[in-house]
Amino acid sequence: MDKNAKIYIAGHRGMVGSAILRRLLNEGYSNFILRTSKDLDLRNQLEVAEFFRVEKPDYVFLAAAKVGGILANNTYRGAFIYENLMIQNNVIHAAYENQVKKLMFLGSSCIYPKMASQPLKEDYLLTGLLEPTNEPYAIAKIAGIKMCDAYRAQYGCNYISVMPTNLYGPNDNYDLEKSHVLPALIRKFHEAKKNNLKEVVMWGTGTPKREFLHVDDLADACIYLMKTYNEEGLVNIGTGEDIAIKDLALMIKDIVGFEGNITHDLEKPDGTPRKLMDVSKLERAGWKAKIGLKEGIESVYQNLKSEDWY
Repeated sequence: MDKNAKIYIAGHRGMVGSAILRRLLNEGYSNFILRTSKDLDLRNQLEVAEFFRVEKPDYVFLAAAKVGGILANNTYRGAFIYENLMIQNNVIHAAYENQVKKLMFLGSSCIYPKMASQPLKEDYLLTGLLEPTNEPYAIAKIAGIKMCDAYRAQYGCNYISVMPTNLYGPNDNYDLEKSHVLPALIRKFHEAKKNNLKEVVMWGTGTPKREFLHVDDLADACIYLMKTYNEEGLVNIGTGEDIAIKDLALMIKDIVGFEGNITHDLEKPDGTPRKLMDVSKLERAGWKAKIGLKEGIESVYQNLKSEDWY
């Protein structure tokens, strides 16, 4: 990407989009087209078409999405499939109509079948049933991957798809109803320590294993692939290492300095037993994660404390 290229980051105020923007700014890029959801409703086809017609971006990072954890995905099922399909359909099609040079579509590891073999390889897509709690979101993201491939096949569009693992970092969501497990645990332990509580209640058994990637590492990988990768299909972005949720909770408990007990609400779902990415394709492409999990969580928590958080 030329330093003067016109770059549109859809979702630039979210955790992923803001990390991509920070990284590009650090590399000397400055010609950005940025719109908040109030200024541009990506669910509205006419608004998106007009935006692209007027602005004519050269490169697009499609990081805008309706996202959330198990509870949000399972509760707002209609909203998750409708809004994500509308956002990605409008942006991908408008990019084609306005000769965007390259587009990156960001999905999620939840696209893979619930009981797929571990670690998750890119070619496991559509080989089994999805996790029921986030099926609407996953189906939308699978449609986005296939849309990028279809536009590549029919129109010659250079659209690529990347599937990050579970993310954490600056601008994460700490709402206990809508957040993912890592930020939710940070908030629970922080508030328990602040309020001198004797225990923290965590969902499920704590036995499922998850992989976590710092969003700054994701941004680094996305920009690297935007510059170097030009193939159909998808690329997993992760660390290639996972951790049991109970061990993650103990790590966060130690970082926060909470001295009470951890109890389990066994009426809450565990979700998929394990989700570990096979990142061999990414490593063959020349990129590997750099930020360790404990180091990353410590950095996030120190920043939160410095902001007088909660």
